[in-house]
Amino acid sequence: MPKTSANEPELDRAAVAEALERVLAQPEIARSPQLAQFLSYIVSRTLEGQSPAIKAYSIAVDVFGRPADFDPQNDPIVRVQARRLRALLDEYYSGAGASEELRIVLPLGRYVPDFVVVPRKVGSVAPLDDEESAIRHIERKRVSWNLLQQRWLGAAAVSTFILVALAYVLWSSRPDPGAVAYNVSLPRVAVADFQTLAGVPDAVPRVSGLALELLTDLQQFGSFDASYVAPGAERLDQNGSDYGLAGVARLEGDRVEFSAILTDTQTASMVWNQTLSLTAAEAGLPGALDEISRSFSLILGSVRGPVHQKARMLLASGQDVVDQQSPYLCRIAFDLYRASSSPADSRRALACFEALPAVEQARATGLAAVASLITETENAAEEPLHMRLATAAEKLQQALSLEPTSAFVWEQQARWHEAQGDVASARGAYGVSIQLNPARGDALAGLARLLAFTGNYKEAEALMEAALKTPDPPPWYFGVPALLALRDGDYERALEAAERYEEADRELGPILALMASQGGANGNVVSRYLPQIMEEPAFRRSGILPRLRLRISDNALMDAIRNALVQAGVPVQALISGF
Repeated sequence: MPKTSANEPELDRAAVAEALERVLAQPEIARSPQLAQFLSYIVSRTLEGQSPAIKAYSIAVDVFGRPADFDPQNDPIVRVQARRLRALLDEYYSGAGASEELRIVLPLGRYVPDFVVVPRKVGSVAPLDDEESAIRHIERKRVSWNLLQQRWLGAAAVSTFILVALAYVLWSSRPDPGAVAYNVSLPRVAVADFQTLAGVPDAVPRVSGLALELLTDLQQFGSFDASYVAPGAERLDQNGSDYGLAGVARLEGDRVEFSAILTDTQTASMVWNQTLSLTAAEAGLPGALDEISRSFSLILGSVRGPVHQKARMLLASGQDVVDQQSPYLCRIAFDLYRASSSPADSRRALACFEALPAVEQARATGLAAVASLITETENAAEEPLHMRLATAAEKLQQALSLEPTSAFVWEQQARWHEAQGDVASARGAYGVSIQLNPARGDALAGLARLLAFTGNYKEAEALMEAALKTPDPPPWYFGVPALLALRDGDYERALEAAERYEEADRELGPILALMASQGGANGNVVSRYLPQIMEEPAFRRSGILPRLRLRISDNALMDAIRNALVQAGVPVQALISGF
C-alpha cells in the first residue's frame, strides 16, 4: 500500500481531514478526549509540514499539559498513549473502517503518522476455484481482533483462508446493500456447526458440539438473540439473522487450531475472526470445547465486541436517538457508561431507560441497570446515598424476582452490596453472576478488584487474566494490574496501568500512580498526581484514609498507601480527617 507524506503533492489534505473526522467519531476514541487531541495534533502538524517537530516532548507539553521541564525518559505518558492510539487505529481499520481508502497509520517507534492509500477493489467475491482472486478477497475482508494477555497463538494465514472460504459458501450471492442501518433492537446471531477438517487426531472431540456450547454461553448475555442453525442449512441468514457464526478445527503442526468467523449477513463481509491454538493433548481434555466456547464468548458477548459495533457507532454519532430508543439501545448505553464511568454517560443511559414505555422499564434488565445508575451517580436532587441505596434495593429485588438467573442482574446486585461496604455479600453476588455466565468480563473484573482490595491477589490475578481478554478493556479494569505490578516491584508496568485506572477512579488511581512513581524514583509523576489527590472532594470531606477504608480492607495495602502519602509530604491531618 503506498504511503504519502504532507510534502508530497499528490496528498489530498481534504481527504486526510475527512479520514481524521471519521476516526475521531469512533466510540473508543470519542470517549477519550486526550487520545482524540493526540491524534488531531500529530495529523495537523504533519499536514502543516512540521513533522520533524513531532517529538515525545512536544506531544507531552502541547497535548498532555506537561510542564516545560518534562523528561520523556522519566514519564512514559506519550509512549503509553501512543500504544493505546495505535491499537485503536488498528482496530478501526480492521472493523468499521475496513473500507477506508485513505488510512491514518501510526508506525511503531514513531509519532509522525503515515497516510496510507488502499486501492479500491471492485467486483464481487471470487469463485472458490480461483485461488488468487479468493486470496485478494481475503485481504480485503480480513479482520483481526487483538486480545491482551492472549495465551493462545494467533490465526495462521491458512486458517483465515479456510474461514473465508467457509463464509463464502454460507453467504454467497448476497447483494451489497450499501450503507448498513444502525442496530436499535437486539442483534440476531445464527450459530452453525463448526467443521472438523482432515488430519485432526481422533482423540480430539468433534467440534460439531461447539456450536451448542457457544449458543448456551452467548444466550447468557441477554444482549443479543442467538439461535442454532441446523446442519444442512444453505445460508445462515435464512432466519433473518444479522450475523452468522461458524468455524473449523484443523491441524497445524502438532497443534489443533479452532477458528471462528463472524459474518455480517447484510453485506456478506467478515467482521471478526479468531483462532485459538491448543496442543493435541489439551484439545483432547474433557473440558476443551467448553473452554474454547468461553474464550470466544469473552469477545463476542462483550459490549465492546463486534456484535454491538453498530449500536456503539449510533450512540457515538451524536445523532438524536430519542425516536429510536429501545431496551437494547439503552442496555448498550448503560454498558458504555460502565466502561467509561462518565457522569455524562450515566445521565444518557438513565434518560434512555426513563424514555422507554412503562412495560419496558419494568423488565429485569432495565430495573437492574437503573438501580446501578441510581446507586453510583449523584442526581440533581442531591439525594443522600442511603436514600439512593434504598431506591436501588427495591428495583434490584424486583429484577431478581423477574429473572433470578440473569448474570447481569446479579452483577448489579454485587455492586449495590459494594456501595454499602458489604464485601462478603458482594463477593457472593459476583460469584453467582460468574457461575451463570463465566464469560461476563465485567463480573470477572469486578470480583477481581473486590478481592484485590481484600488482599486476595492470587484469586484476583486469575480472574483479571480472563477479564483482560475481552476487547478494549476499559480503564477501570486496570486497578488490579496496577496493584499486581506494585506487588511484583515492576514500577514501569504499575505506572502504565495506574495511569489507565486513574481515568476511571479519581480517588485511588492517582495514589497508585504516585506509589509506582516513588518506586521508580520518578519525582515528576509524584508532583503531577499529588495536587490531584489533595484536591479530591471526597478526601477533603472525610480524610484520605477513612475514605479509602470504605473500599479497601487489606491492611498491608492501606499501610503502603499511608507510607507513600507521608513520603510524598501529605500532612498527617489530611490522612485521618477532613481538610
